[in-house]
Amino acid sequence: MSEYRCINITEACDLIDQGAQVVDIRDETSFNKLHIRDATNLSNHNLPEYLAQADFDQPLIVCCYHGISSQSAAAYLAHQGFEQVCSLDGGFEAWRAQCPDRCSR
Repeated sequence: MSEYRCINITEACDLIDQGAQVVDIRDETSFNKLHIRDATNLSNHNLPEYLAQADFDQPLIVCCYHGISSQSAAAYLAHQGFEQVCSLDGGFEAWRAQCPDRCSR
């Protein structure tokens, strides 16, 4: 069974550039205002559908507001069978501050 690890923004950018998936567990309203480009908003409502279609071999980065809640979600997703799961240190707030050009509405 795989475990998750915490990564910084630079590591996350590198993984995304290599094809990592990004899931954002913030509420839908916050996600719709601004999010990491190409991220998927993941909630309890769409989790089963996401898992049914997910590529478990691709790295997965989990993002929340500040990097706290994403750790629990990353642990859960790692236990679901993803090979490489990461929690984004500092969450979306750190991402937005350091990589505003890699955000979408």
